[in-house]
Formats: sequence, C-alpha cells, structure tokens
Amino acid sequence: MKPSKIKGIFEKNNKIFTENLRNCKGIRVYNEKLFSYKGNEYRSWNPYRSKFAAAILKGLENINIKPDSQVLYLGAATGTTVSHFSDIVKEGMVYAVENSPISVKKLLESTSKRHNLIPILSDANHPDRYCSIVPFVDILYQDISQRNQADIFINNISKYLKKNSQGLIMVKARSIDVSLQPKKVYEIVTDKLEEHNLKIVDIFDLSPYEKDHAAILISN
Repeated sequence: MKPSKIKGIFEKNNKIFTENLRNCKGIRVYNEKLFSYKGNEYRSWNPYRSKFAAAILKGLENINIKPDSQVLYLGAATGTTVSHFSDIVKEGMVYAVENSPISVKKLLESTSKRHNLIPILSDANHPDRYCSIVPFVDILYQDISQRNQADIFINNISKYLKKNSQGLIMVKARSIDVSLQPKKVYEIVTDKLEEHNLKIVDIFDLSPYEKDHAAILISN
C-alpha cells in the first residue's frame, strides 16, 4: 500500500483505496472490499462503480483536494463516491446534494456514522435552496445525468466555489444529445465552461469504465 499523487488516495496492485474513517471501521457502503494494513483499514474503490475512481485511473492527478477541504457534491445518489470523498477529507466536510428522496434515505442509512458528510435533499438546478447549509467550498464535484448538466455546474460554481479553486464535472454525453458523437458533446461543454471564464485543467475519457462519459477538471 502506497500513497498516490492525490493526497488521501492509496495504490496497491494497480487498484486504488481510501483509508476508512476510524469510527467506520468494518463498515461497508456498497459492498466494497476492506483491507487492513499497518493498523489502518482501507476501502477498495471500484472504477466501474465510481466515475471519480475511473478518472483517477485514467490519469487524473491535478485535483487540489486536501484533508481539510470543503466539498460540494451534486448528484450524490446513495453514497458510493460520496463516502470515498468523506475518507479523503477527514478534517473537512462533504455537502452531498441529491434530489431523490429514495436515494437520500439510502445515503443516510449507509453513511450515518460519517461525521464529515451532510446529505441534503434538494435540486441542484436551484442552488439558492441550500445556501443556508452550504458555505463557499474548495472543490465542487458534479455527477448529474440531465441535459442542462453544464448549466447546473456553472450556476453552482458561481454561487459556491471559492476563487482559485476547482470543479470536476462528469459529463454524460448521451444525456445531453444522443444524436452527436460523445467527443463533440465534450467540446460543446468545454466551450461553454470557457465562455464563463472557467479554465480547463484536464479532460479524461472514462472508457472502458464508463461509456460515453468524460471527466472535466476546471479552475475558476
């Protein structure tokens, strides 16, 4: 087990792991494998279940996430990737926004012992609705399969992302336009982001882990 280039993420045999929170030892979120090493417990991170893990295995390393980072996560679902963010920002906080009551219920059940994770039942199309809970953040992460996903990302960045910070959007090409080739959709999204003065840091096609998906890392 050795640290990766991203603080809080570890590597072993071409697989990646995060260190489980101490009060969550022995607890799985999505039936992931647990691995003990030198007194610490690590959780395997499946790139076929998490687009963030897929992006890391495709070369993402320039994301400035730290143990005390504040993270806004849009499209939290039931907590697979969210829980790994919680492991990484042990001294920070993850604000996990999800608009499905069923998913939020499962998220609450699977992450109830995670002190640094706040599930929020709300619609990311309306960032004003959670402004009483979410502060300015260091990282804004989005995984939402809606046609206007780029607009949602931009609007939340303008509302919550600190200056000189980063955002990471998982672009779902088929949700935007099924008639276009995914690469063309990625170009349309990057052009829109740049129109709003966001700098493209890196782009990663997520195949073979996720078909017709790309991860786009930006700075503001």
